[in-house]
Amino acid sequence: MAKQIKITQVKSQIHTLKAHKATIKALGLGRPNYSTVKIDTPQIRGMIDKVKYLLKVEEVK
Repeated sequence: MAKQIKITQVKSQIHTLKAHKATIKALGLGRPNYSTVKIDTPQIRGMIDKVKYLLKVEEVK
């Protein structure tokens, strides 16, 4: 089974760049304290790196 990660938005996206807002939306988030579980792929990791100041990432067991 592929490794999964839980992504939680911890900060608001107000006053961020439009590209960062689009990345948050593409990750399935939108408000602080929203979480989603994604498969750990290089594409998802790249999106996380772009907006890492807004997120908390954990491995799902």
